Amino acid sequence: MANITIYTTPTCVYCKMAKAFFMANNIKYVEKNVITDDMAREEMIKKSGQMGVPVIDIDGKITVGFDKEGLSDLLNIK
Repeated sequence: MANITIYTTPTCVYCKMAKAFFMANNIKYVEKNVITDDMAREEMIKKSGQMGVPVIDIDGKITVGFDKEGLSDLLNIK
């Protein structure tokens, strides 16, 4: 199973879509709210080079935004 971290904000629609995708596919992830967690925000910026969310880290591969097809490919979901 992949190690997945998703950097989010509470009002982000695409963050909610990404989390729903993970839940629908029984994929465990760690969520980090970059509004309340300053260290997580700095970590996200260092990894992605930007402030937009969601930033998703799958075993060191970074995706920005919700890309269902791209996530499916990275996670071998058919």
